[in-house]
Amino acid sequence: MSNIPETGRTPRVTIRLIILQMIVLSLLFTLGGRLWYLQIRNGDEYTEQAASNNVQEVVQPAVRGSILDDKGVALADNETRLVVSASRTDLLKMKDDGKAVLTRLAAVLGMKPEDVRNKVRLCDSQTPKPCWNGSPYQPIPITDEATTQQALQIMERREDFPGITAEPTAVRRYPSPSGANAAQVLGYLSPVTDDEITASEKTGQTLQRSDQIGRSGLEKTYDSALRGKAGVTRYQVDNLGRVIGKAGETKAQAGSNLVTSIDSKVQAVAEKELKQAIKDARKTWDKVTNSYYKADSGAVVVMDVHTGQVIAMASAPTYDNNAWVGGISAKDYARLTSKKSNYPLLNRAIQGQSAPGSTFKPISTSAAVNAGYSIDGRYACPSSMTIGGRVFKNFEGESAGSITLAHALEISCDTVFYGLSYDQWLKDGGTKPKKKTADWFYKTAKQFGLGSVTGLDLPGEVTGRIPDRQWKRAYYEANKIYWCKVAKSNKHDYASEIARENCTDGYVMRAGDSVNYAIGQGDTLVTPIQMARVYSAIANGGTLYQPTIGKAIVSADGKTVTRIKPKVTGKAPDTQKTLKYINQALAGVVTSGTAAWRFGGWPQDKITLHAKTGTAEVAGKQTTSWFTTYTKDYAVIMTISQGGTGSGGSGPAVRKIYEAMYGVQEDGSIDNKKALLPKPVTKLPKINGDGTVTSASTAQKASYDLPSVPSQGGGTVALAALTPERSEKYLLGRRYW
Repeated sequence: MSNIPETGRTPRVTIRLIILQMIVLSLLFTLGGRLWYLQIRNGDEYTEQAASNNVQEVVQPAVRGSILDDKGVALADNETRLVVSASRTDLLKMKDDGKAVLTRLAAVLGMKPEDVRNKVRLCDSQTPKPCWNGSPYQPIPITDEATTQQALQIMERREDFPGITAEPTAVRRYPSPSGANAAQVLGYLSPVTDDEITASEKTGQTLQRSDQIGRSGLEKTYDSALRGKAGVTRYQVDNLGRVIGKAGETKAQAGSNLVTSIDSKVQAVAEKELKQAIKDARKTWDKVTNSYYKADSGAVVVMDVHTGQVIAMASAPTYDNNAWVGGISAKDYARLTSKKSNYPLLNRAIQGQSAPGSTFKPISTSAAVNAGYSIDGRYACPSSMTIGGRVFKNFEGESAGSITLAHALEISCDTVFYGLSYDQWLKDGGTKPKKKTADWFYKTAKQFGLGSVTGLDLPGEVTGRIPDRQWKRAYYEANKIYWCKVAKSNKHDYASEIARENCTDGYVMRAGDSVNYAIGQGDTLVTPIQMARVYSAIANGGTLYQPTIGKAIVSADGKTVTRIKPKVTGKAPDTQKTLKYINQALAGVVTSGTAAWRFGGWPQDKITLHAKTGTAEVAGKQTTSWFTTYTKDYAVIMTISQGGTGSGGSGPAVRKIYEAMYGVQEDGSIDNKKALLPKPVTKLPKINGDGTVTSASTAQKASYDLPSVPSQGGGTVALAALTPERSEKYLLGRRYW
């Protein structure tokens, strides 16, 4: 027998066993710790999640609030339509990803199979429109124009159309009352995205996958008020998905209604006249380019000068908001976003920037007076001036001798303002500016609010541009590398020579910059809404209002009315004497100045109209037509890109807008019954609890109809009858709530 130990163990084997035991013990310890974490530390949380796996939610979308004009007429509301939708989740469970089902669906709906399939594909950076930018778990609408027969075919043949539903649904509608489109003002809706749902959870305002949210216009600005809150019913289900009980319910809350200052009838007239003005401009011959004016776009704003409330706002080219309802088609999307159609989604009243031309001269007049130039003085108006080696001419080379500032505004003499601006530029030090320059012409424009957004309650407003010394410096810093690179080339064309000059001292405010600026040319940019605000301030005695379109938010049950009051944001930098002087001069533009040929027979003694024409030159394009006007009540501003002269391109259209508002007839008489707007309110009528007017004459009652909103029970309810202070006096004209 051998003497081998019984155990047969070696030190190496013993070490291996110890290591193995340690590994086993560590695994057991880890497993135990994990079980403690899941069952004890976070037990309640996982219990709740497990329970929720047996709960299914059914969302009832909230009815979106209406957008109403100042008389309670719906500009945007809802209607019930048969909507055919597809569940992408169900389709992806099929072998062919639902291709056969969608093909059959296309045949029933009379659509192309490709168009139907495009509706349910998800949007990303690589996918062209149309596509679905909402949640992939939400039913995707294929059409909201299904007929009853089509819906029955789908629902009766459920085995052929799994994942497809057809049911009555409230969808957005833009009815265009009186023909008022107001597309850019109202905006449009589209489905909520997953990212927006996640973001909303952090703010406590949780969005539902079925929600539609505003993407532009008033629909976006007042989205949270209009949208309401979707209802959710929670059902308990078993592991087979069968309902075994109700776990809870949150009722849907309808959105509030938005009452606006838009008058649908005036809006319709403004749109019509802008469209006609563009058509007429395209038939007018441009002697400079030897071609017809292109008149590629335009805008018009009608504003209450005493409140800043917008009565009408139109932009051309325009579009139909209804194209977005139920998902936009590929054809419509391409048209709305293409260069060929000139981007109709843009609201050119707040996003269209252009040089203001001579409509800027009232601001330059204010600047000159503030700088110390005599308001009663006389100034030279030669046909041209040579400044810095360059000749600056009057429009069409006219000369008027020695004239007043008022006459310079009436006949729009450029050289008067060239001279004033050049003299002030010299006082500020010329090309070697003083340490502290006065810069009256730039300062005054900013005091009128130019170069900044007005704060209008629409998204996307742009600032315009006042090219002062600060802007010149910033522009130089941004472009000097490019200019200096071009300067090193051997080219000697005009652009290269300018680049060489700018490379050296492009930050310097030159004489040419200043004199061009004084007549609204050069690098100056403004928007129609900015000019409406400026001219409203001149009309009302110097008060600058923040423009608004929303007037009141009314809860769905009508019990809560939140009025949006006019807000004063500044004062014009003028004395009352200066404002009176400018007012008289601008009235002279209509009677004997540059707009007189368009306003023959106008009842100036009854409705005093003030105006300023503007013909702005744009490099490489035809002139921009500007016409800025106001009465004691309203300002009307119109501009047409590549539309010719101010009075020639825009004058007739602006006159017709005023004629419609005031009821001016062809013979110059005024028919108040045909006027679209009543005379300004001078006495506050008393409102009873039922919304009736008692302390006003019969005529006043007829003039000041109470705006109303849809009632949940059908019909309408007068706004005044819904307010908590039922006996409060309200101003019922087009100005205040």
